[in-house]
Amino acid sequence: MMYRSFDDIEIMKRIAAREQQAFQTLYQRYGKPVYSLAYRILQNSTLAEEVTQDTFLKIWQQRAHWDPEKGKLSNWLLAITQFTAIDRLRQEQRQPALYPHDIEDADEMMLDAHGGLQWQEGTVLRGLVTQLPQEQASLIDLAFFQGMSHSEIADTTRIPLGTVKTRLRAGLQRLRQLWLETTSQTSNRP
Repeated sequence: MMYRSFDDIEIMKRIAAREQQAFQTLYQRYGKPVYSLAYRILQNSTLAEEVTQDTFLKIWQQRAHWDPEKGKLSNWLLAITQFTAIDRLRQEQRQPALYPHDIEDADEMMLDAHGGLQWQEGTVLRGLVTQLPQEQASLIDLAFFQGMSHSEIADTTRIPLGTVKTRLRAGLQRLRQLWLETTSQTSNRP
Protein backbone atom coordinates (compact mmCIF):
# COMPACT_ATOMS: atom_id res chain seq x y z
CA MET A 1 0.00 0.00 0.00
CA MET A 2 1.07 3.57 -0.60
CA TYR A 3 0.65 5.02 2.88
CA ARG A 4 2.36 8.25 1.88
CA SER A 5 -0.64 9.14 -0.27
CA PHE A 6 -3.09 8.75 2.64
CA ASP A 7 -4.34 11.83 4.44
CA ASP A 8 -3.91 12.26 8.19
CA ILE A 9 -7.38 10.89 8.99
CA GLU A 10 -6.73 7.67 7.09
CA ILE A 11 -3.26 7.30 8.65
CA MET A 12 -4.70 7.64 12.15
CA LYS A 13 -7.47 5.12 11.39
CA ARG A 14 -4.85 2.64 10.25
CA ILE A 15 -2.71 3.30 13.32
CA ALA A 16 -5.76 2.57 15.46
CA ALA A 17 -5.98 -0.73 13.53
CA ARG A 18 -2.30 -1.34 14.55
CA GLU A 19 -0.81 -1.04 11.06
CA GLN A 20 2.89 -0.46 11.61
CA GLN A 21 3.45 0.95 8.13
CA ALA A 22 0.91 3.70 8.86
CA PHE A 23 2.73 4.48 12.10
CA GLN A 24 6.03 4.67 10.23
CA THR A 25 4.43 7.06 7.73
CA LEU A 26 3.19 9.25 10.59
CA TYR A 27 6.68 9.38 12.02
CA GLN A 28 8.18 10.24 8.63
CA ARG A 29 5.68 13.06 8.23
CA TYR A 30 5.89 14.59 11.67
CA GLY A 31 9.04 13.28 13.36
CA LYS A 32 11.18 16.32 12.51
CA PRO A 33 8.76 19.01 13.73
CA VAL A 34 8.07 17.01 16.90
CA TYR A 35 11.79 16.65 17.59
CA SER A 36 12.42 20.33 16.77
CA LEU A 37 9.82 21.52 19.27
CA ALA A 38 11.08 19.11 21.93
CA TYR A 39 14.64 20.34 21.39
CA ARG A 40 13.54 23.99 21.50
CA ILE A 41 11.94 23.41 24.89
CA LEU A 42 14.56 21.10 26.39
CA GLN A 43 17.76 22.42 24.81
CA ASN A 44 19.15 18.88 25.01
CA SER A 45 19.29 16.47 22.05
CA THR A 46 19.09 13.29 24.13
CA LEU A 47 16.04 14.48 26.06
CA ALA A 48 14.46 15.76 22.84
CA GLU A 49 14.88 12.32 21.26
CA GLU A 50 13.27 10.70 24.31
CA VAL A 51 10.35 13.14 24.23
CA THR A 52 9.90 12.49 20.51
CA GLN A 53 9.81 8.76 21.18
CA ASP A 54 7.40 9.22 24.11
CA THR A 55 5.11 11.40 21.99
CA PHE A 56 4.81 8.81 19.23
CA LEU A 57 4.53 5.99 21.76
CA LYS A 58 1.47 7.72 23.24
CA ILE A 59 -0.07 7.75 19.77
CA TRP A 60 0.69 4.07 19.14
CA GLN A 61 -0.61 3.00 22.55
CA GLN A 62 -3.75 5.09 21.97
CA ARG A 63 -3.33 7.00 25.21
CA ALA A 64 -3.88 10.10 23.10
CA HIS A 65 -6.82 10.47 20.75
CA TRP A 66 -7.04 12.97 17.92
CA ASP A 67 -10.36 14.45 16.88
CA PRO A 68 -10.04 15.83 13.33
CA GLU A 69 -12.99 18.14 13.92
CA LYS A 70 -11.07 19.96 16.67
CA GLY A 71 -7.96 20.77 14.67
CA LYS A 72 -5.06 19.65 12.53
CA LEU A 73 -3.11 16.53 13.35
CA SER A 74 0.15 18.49 13.31
CA ASN A 75 -1.13 20.92 15.96
CA TRP A 76 -2.36 18.04 18.11
CA LEU A 77 1.00 16.24 17.86
CA LEU A 78 2.87 19.41 18.76
CA ALA A 79 0.60 19.99 21.76
CA ILE A 80 1.34 16.46 23.00
CA THR A 81 5.03 17.14 22.41
CA GLN A 82 4.91 20.38 24.37
CA PHE A 83 3.19 18.76 27.36
CA THR A 84 5.56 15.78 27.24
CA ALA A 85 8.61 18.07 27.09
CA ILE A 86 7.37 20.23 29.97
CA ASP A 87 6.72 17.06 32.01
CA ARG A 88 10.28 15.97 31.25
CA LEU A 89 11.61 19.35 32.41
CA ARG A 90 9.73 18.92 35.66
CA GLN A 91 11.21 15.45 36.07
CA GLU A 92 14.63 16.93 35.48
CA GLN A 93 13.75 19.63 38.06
CA ARG A 94 14.48 22.38 35.56
CA GLN A 95 12.43 25.33 34.50
CA PRO A 96 11.18 25.61 30.92
CA ALA A 97 13.36 27.77 28.73
CA LEU A 98 11.88 31.22 28.31
CA TYR A 99 10.81 30.84 24.72
CA PRO A 100 8.83 33.23 22.59
CA HIS A 101 6.63 30.57 20.99
CA ASP A 102 5.70 32.36 17.80
CA ILE A 103 6.31 35.92 18.95
CA GLU A 104 9.05 37.46 16.89
CA ASP A 105 12.20 39.04 18.31
CA ALA A 106 11.76 37.81 21.89
CA ASP A 107 14.83 35.60 21.62
CA GLU A 108 17.01 38.69 21.21
CA MET A 109 15.93 39.81 24.66
CA MET A 110 16.99 36.54 26.21
CA LEU A 111 20.40 36.48 24.57
CA ASP A 112 21.52 39.92 25.69
CA ALA A 113 25.21 39.72 26.55
CA HIS A 114 24.97 41.96 29.62
CA GLY A 115 22.47 39.92 31.58
CA GLY A 116 21.56 36.68 29.86
CA LEU A 117 22.05 34.55 32.95
CA GLN A 118 19.92 36.81 35.14
CA TRP A 119 17.27 36.86 32.40
CA GLN A 120 17.13 33.07 32.27
CA GLU A 121 17.02 32.83 36.05
CA GLY A 122 13.99 35.06 35.90
CA THR A 123 14.89 37.31 38.82
CA VAL A 124 15.22 40.47 36.77
CA LEU A 125 12.43 39.40 34.45
CA ARG A 126 9.88 38.98 37.21
CA GLY A 127 10.67 42.45 38.46
CA LEU A 128 10.24 43.92 35.00
CA VAL A 129 6.97 42.05 34.44
CA THR A 130 5.47 43.86 37.44
CA GLN A 131 5.92 47.13 35.53
CA LEU A 132 3.59 45.96 32.74
CA PRO A 133 -0.17 46.47 32.63
CA GLN A 134 -1.90 43.63 34.51
CA GLU A 135 -3.57 42.32 31.34
CA GLN A 136 -0.14 41.75 29.75
CA ALA A 137 1.69 40.65 32.92
CA SER A 138 -0.78 37.89 33.72
CA LEU A 139 -0.57 36.45 30.19
CA ILE A 140 3.23 36.56 30.21
CA ASP A 141 3.20 34.74 33.53
CA LEU A 142 0.98 32.01 32.08
CA ALA A 143 3.06 31.67 28.90
CA PHE A 144 6.59 31.86 30.20
CA PHE A 145 6.52 30.99 33.88
CA GLN A 146 3.80 28.35 33.72
CA GLY A 147 4.62 27.03 30.24
CA MET A 148 1.14 27.37 28.73
CA SER A 149 0.59 27.62 24.98
CA HIS A 150 -1.34 30.51 23.47
CA SER A 151 -4.36 28.25 22.93
CA GLU A 152 -4.26 27.03 26.53
CA ILE A 153 -4.11 30.62 27.75
CA ALA A 154 -7.08 31.54 25.58
CA ASP A 155 -9.07 28.57 26.91
CA THR A 156 -8.09 29.22 30.54
CA THR A 157 -8.69 32.97 30.53
CA ARG A 158 -11.59 32.89 28.05
CA ILE A 159 -9.88 35.61 26.04
CA PRO A 160 -9.92 35.24 22.24
CA LEU A 161 -6.71 33.70 20.86
CA GLY A 162 -5.94 36.75 18.71
CA THR A 163 -6.23 39.02 21.75
CA VAL A 164 -3.91 36.73 23.74
CA LYS A 165 -1.29 36.91 20.99
CA THR A 166 -1.63 40.68 20.63
CA ARG A 167 -1.29 41.28 24.38
CA LEU A 168 1.67 38.92 24.63
CA ARG A 169 3.40 40.60 21.70
CA ALA A 170 2.82 44.07 23.17
CA GLY A 171 3.96 42.90 26.59
CA LEU A 172 7.13 41.35 25.19
CA GLN A 173 7.91 44.47 23.21
CA ARG A 174 7.56 46.56 26.36
CA LEU A 175 9.64 44.03 28.32
CA ARG A 176 12.33 44.33 25.70
CA GLN A 177 12.39 48.11 26.16
CA LEU A 178 12.56 47.72 29.94
CA TRP A 179 15.27 45.08 29.59
CA LEU A 180 17.40 47.26 27.33
CA GLU A 181 17.00 50.18 29.74
CA THR A 182 17.99 47.98 32.68
CA THR A 183 21.02 46.46 30.98
CA SER A 184 22.24 49.80 29.66
CA GLN A 185 22.03 51.24 33.20
CA THR A 186 24.01 48.35 34.67
CA SER A 187 26.65 48.45 31.92
CA ASN A 188 27.13 52.21 32.46
CA ARG A 189 27.90 51.79 36.16
CA PRO A 190 31.53 52.43 37.17
